[in-house]
Amino acid sequence: MTTLQLNAELYREMSKIADDETLMTKVLKYVKRLTAKKEDPTLMTEEEFFAKVNRAEQQIARGEGMAMLPNEDLSAFLTRNGYAV
Repeated sequence: MTTLQLNAELYREMSKIADDETLMTKVLKYVKRLTAKKEDPTLMTEEEFFAKVNRAEQQIARGEGMAMLPNEDLSAFLTRNGYAV
């Protein structure tokens, strides 16, 4: 089943209990527990963050950094540096 189909089925099933506050509260509590278990891939420790900053500073010192040109927008910058926009 695709995500879209699963989403539609979930809303169909929830519509059956939409007028029952107790059941909706239970569903909401369960969904919040599920989403709390999902790890955020962007989270990093303070040490990891400063290690990235240090690596970036070293790259800049070696002349490997990328900089935006004056009056250049983000899309143009990314395209110029080989990223698909």
